[in-house]
Amino acid sequence: QTSRAPATSVSAESCIPAGLRLGPVPGIFKLGKYLSDRREPGPKKKVFSYIFYDFSVTPVFQVRMVRGELVDEAGSSALEWIGLIRAARNAQEQTLEAVADLPGGQIFYRALRDVQPGEELTVWYSNPLAQWFDIPVTATPTHDEKGEERYICWYCWRTFKYPNSLKAHVHFHCALSHGRPFLHHDH
Repeated sequence: QTSRAPATSVSAESCIPAGLRLGPVPGIFKLGKYLSDRREPGPKKKVFSYIFYDFSVTPVFQVRMVRGELVDEAGSSALEWIGLIRAARNAQEQTLEAVADLPGGQIFYRALRDVQPGEELTVWYSNPLAQWFDIPVTATPTHDEKGEERYICWYCWRTFKYPNSLKAHVHFHCALSHGRPFLHHDH
């Protein structure tokens, strides 16, 4: 998510279990900088994990990856494609959350639930990481004249269809918010 190149979607080739951590995320972390309300079609990349069962003592479900990593169909490691995972526009499409063990530490993506084969991987900040980066944690919808939910920037009044698009706008793009901490939605 570091450039405006054609959007690439990353999807699961096989089930990715809840709690699996990917990463660390390489480079400068700017999740959501190019997030848009629209989803532009682009190339797709499939990734998969290798799942094995260990019946040696008790039936235990264990996830193992090739050489300890989740790899894509070409065998490339997560460091080569993790940056291609799109930012989630809302909680309903989110499959991963960005987390860090320590404030300012390395960032990882963690599966929020089992991700099914064919499902796109999308990520957004965990609440502690959002607070660390001064990203708004909440966004309250209003309803337009057609009754559709919209999210309005409390600085410049620009309207968004999705809450995370608003949050990214406030943090990365709103000329009126720069230099000020974000206001909570009730201000």
